[in-house]
Amino acid sequence: MARIAPLEPPYSPEADALLTGMMPPGQPPIGLFRLFARNLPMAAAMHGWGRYELGRELSLSMRQREIVITRTCALCRCEYEWGVHVAMFAGRVKLTPEQIASLTHGDAADPCWTSPDEALLIRVADGLHARGDIADELWAPLAAAFGAEQILDLLLLCGWYHAISFTATAARLPLEPGAPAFADFASPPPTG
Repeated sequence: MARIAPLEPPYSPEADALLTGMMPPGQPPIGLFRLFARNLPMAAAMHGWGRYELGRELSLSMRQREIVITRTCALCRCEYEWGVHVAMFAGRVKLTPEQIASLTHGDAADPCWTSPDEALLIRVADGLHARGDIADELWAPLAAAFGAEQILDLLLLCGWYHAISFTATAARLPLEPGAPAFADFASPPPTG
């Protein structure tokens, strides 16, 4: 049961306008956005940044973005936001079931990661989660593979989804209807 219940309809005109703008046309607002709507000034401020993180101006590709988000949410043990992204984006960016399982339970050395850049993104998300930093030996290949703009987007994307994960988990948001759970993706097979 949610510790802070998401806002339920009927919404105030202000909340309705904000929630409508946060979702694709015709889709009802997800629980996380309805939770944010409990604090309208905060939700309005977050909306702009969230649109950037999920928008076309982000310098990472959609697939790179979803690898980072899915990994970060899994590391934070935020089944809610992980499930939202797996349900809404994994198919669009062609993440395989093995890759989703790896992002959830495995690591960058799993055989499903054939792109060195994708494995690097996972290692960066792991380092930021574990140490709040990127070790020098990881920074060198990161800087060789990605430009400064992309690295800045990567750092803030990880931080943003830590904040989202902390909020959804601490508020005890229930999974969205039809969203997968961690258990739906078995652990990947051991590597080599």
